[in-house]
Amino acid sequence: MADHHHALHEGESLTTAAQGALERAGEQWTTMRASVFEALAGFERPASAYDIAEAVSKAEGRRVAANSVYRILDLFVTANLAHRVESANAYIANAHPACRHDCIFLVCDVCGQTTHIDDDHLSDAVRGAARGAGFVPERPVIEVRGRCAACMEKQAA
Repeated sequence: MADHHHALHEGESLTTAAQGALERAGEQWTTMRASVFEALAGFERPASAYDIAEAVSKAEGRRVAANSVYRILDLFVTANLAHRVESANAYIANAHPACRHDCIFLVCDVCGQTTHIDDDHLSDAVRGAARGAGFVPERPVIEVRGRCAACMEKQAA
């Protein structure tokens, strides 16, 4: 994987990009899927399926079960519309769903802020090390736990 640049989407542009990516994957952009994506994209931090189910329930005025949201989130991860932050069992919307690559997450243990960074050289090295050990890497998960700059600044004050 070479270094690359891509446009980050937000708001309506993100929704349009996500819909296009899902449809290119051969899936339908249903009303429920649109509602789940809108809720997911509305969170500033990784959100659990329960957080998303609650947000969709409030928006639609009816109860939405978390297990239905989990199925949609699994589809979103497979279609590259969302990423799963494994250590938090939570999800974030992918701001560039047309670009498929391994992700690295920086997770703040104090405030929960999660930053997604791309480093194709690091990802390639991890995949290469796995292959060197006789392992076929399918989905590397790289998460770095620590403290974000804002929390470090608060701690210093």
